[in-house]
Amino acid sequence: MAFLHSAAFAQSPPINASIDVSKTGTPISKNIYGQFLEHGGDIVNTGIWSEMLADRKFFYPVDTAAPTPPPVMGNAVGNPRLHRPPTRWWAPIGGAGVVIMDAKLPYSGDQSPLVKLDPKDPHGLRQSGIAVRKGKSYTGRIVLAGDPAAVVKVTLIWGSAAADRQTVTLHTLGTAYRKFPLHYIAAADTDNATLEIAGTGKGSFHVGAVSLMPADNIEGFRPEVIAALKQLRFGVLRFPGGNFVSAYEWRYGVGDIDKRPPIFDPVWHAVQPNDVGTDEFLTLCRLLGVDPYITVNAGFGDAWSARELVEYTNGPATTPMGRWRAQNGHPEPYHVKFWGIGNEPWGDYQMGAMSLPQFEVKHNLFAKEMKKVDPSIKLIAGGAMPDVMEGADQSRRINGQYVPDYLSAADWTGQMILHCLDNIDMISEHYYASGTQHTDMKLQKKVTIDPPLSLIEWERAPAVQVRAKYEHYEEYLKRIPALRAKPVPIAIDEWAYMGSNRDGYKVVPAYAWAFHEMFRHSDVFQMGAFTFATAMMSENRTEAVLNPTGMLFKMYRDHFGTIPVETTGDSPQPKPVFPAGGDQPAINPGSDTYPLDVSAALSEDRKALTIAVLNPSGSEQSISIAVKGAKLTSAGTLWRMAPDSIDATVQVDKKPEVQVEQQSLGTLPDVVTVRPFSVNIYSYPLR
Repeated sequence: MAFLHSAAFAQSPPINASIDVSKTGTPISKNIYGQFLEHGGDIVNTGIWSEMLADRKFFYPVDTAAPTPPPVMGNAVGNPRLHRPPTRWWAPIGGAGVVIMDAKLPYSGDQSPLVKLDPKDPHGLRQSGIAVRKGKSYTGRIVLAGDPAAVVKVTLIWGSAAADRQTVTLHTLGTAYRKFPLHYIAAADTDNATLEIAGTGKGSFHVGAVSLMPADNIEGFRPEVIAALKQLRFGVLRFPGGNFVSAYEWRYGVGDIDKRPPIFDPVWHAVQPNDVGTDEFLTLCRLLGVDPYITVNAGFGDAWSARELVEYTNGPATTPMGRWRAQNGHPEPYHVKFWGIGNEPWGDYQMGAMSLPQFEVKHNLFAKEMKKVDPSIKLIAGGAMPDVMEGADQSRRINGQYVPDYLSAADWTGQMILHCLDNIDMISEHYYASGTQHTDMKLQKKVTIDPPLSLIEWERAPAVQVRAKYEHYEEYLKRIPALRAKPVPIAIDEWAYMGSNRDGYKVVPAYAWAFHEMFRHSDVFQMGAFTFATAMMSENRTEAVLNPTGMLFKMYRDHFGTIPVETTGDSPQPKPVFPAGGDQPAINPGSDTYPLDVSAALSEDRKALTIAVLNPSGSEQSISIAVKGAKLTSAGTLWRMAPDSIDATVQVDKKPEVQVEQQSLGTLPDVVTVRPFSVNIYSYPLR
């Protein structure tokens, strides 16, 4: 990506900033660091869950060639990356005709493999492409039924030699399905191990389901992923979608994990095994120490199903759904607090999409039924301010305007506030920042930015979106008296920088700037959910470490304060690059400390002052910081991200090029100098 670099940001006289500790804002919620997991494709099923086998419950037939997925539907039609066939599948052992798919007596879903036996030659099925590591233990299970005379061998193979394998031999099959344990210890490293399920004898046998995981999995989840994400303490985790949720049946994801039917997800155009359902998600939240945020299906879904899901998670064991939860091994209610009603309901690509007036009725119906079960829950409404409605070209479809007028028929958020406010506790807003496109108000469309943005303005882009949403919210406050009486906050529960290298450092200053803009308006922005939690890590199939973005989130969560204080300066930010309207604010985000951006906050106990200084420029910058209303001690600490290159990366299989440095400091200097492209957090106890 090309940038215009300006010589205007060479070393200049120090900027003067003033921090007034007596002027405080609404506390910064821990949930601003929240994360999002969409249950589509491999984001959860292999990115976080430990299962090593693909299609372990046999949605596809056992075949010699890669299976053909069902026809592409919905919003997957225009997404070429969703049109690919599976790369791993079950192939027959013993010839193409020895395995048939039995749809009359399936164990799970619509079909199960039936293997015809031979007295001498092994018949069965195999799957390759499994990653194993030398000395590591693997455990699992297989569900079988068949002729009592059958002998079935389940073999893990990690090499070509006869000794490069371990076999579990099973002799006691019967007509009823039965689960058998599996255990192996690999003796070599490979990403192409094979699991073979082969039998000999008379008659036949069925394979109902099979599972293989590393033995050190944590309640089914990848331990290295849990270790990485748990460091972030990110407050809240949103699940299961995303567009995925609008075609999701939550009941398929509870109960016996091997009996849950595999289904084909029309949104992500992929097999969904339903192994990670509601109980597993809530287990993940417990393991990570974060609060769950569940979005209910308001696309194809109905209010009664949403009510039953709330009862399943929050109802006592004496209720019908609470009793089901208890039968599934979870007698105590989970007390889930945050609930979203639908995902991006304004989008005509959404499964079950409907008009805004119809969705207002639907939202209120959902809210009424859900709160009957638990009046204490907090409901998050699916909103879309003018920046979103123009960005997705939804406004023109509704009322012919590219950018809708406030409170017009195409102002989704405005209309939801007008007609559903009594049933809204927070408003969901999404943004995906772009450094290559912007809204051209004259042409009434998105256009490529030419010439390219300067690097500083590229770094500013996510904060620009935050500022735009703040300005839209201020307009709603002016126009809607009921909102002034009940000022429901915003949950930016999907956000990221489009097209950025998730393992690279370049996006780190951009995300720090977005944080600062949320902190400046902490009364409005009280929840975030970054897309996706897996984007906090660099990972392969067996390892995971925090990448630069994850390091940034951790640094702010661990070391930045929670009570924002006023920061002023003598170097205002420049005017916005583009005219105001839609996704472009009237005022540029940032403190009056250009080219730096400074945000300050007291610790929760008000015993320390933290100062975050972002330098998005390619030159060292100096700033003089005066603190009013408090005195600092003579010993502080600096945490800093300042790699040698903005193109530095952290990749799981390479030496990291980015780190968070910690440095002990004396008295806060009269002039602080910060490195190029650096993010710095200073912390000083107060006297």
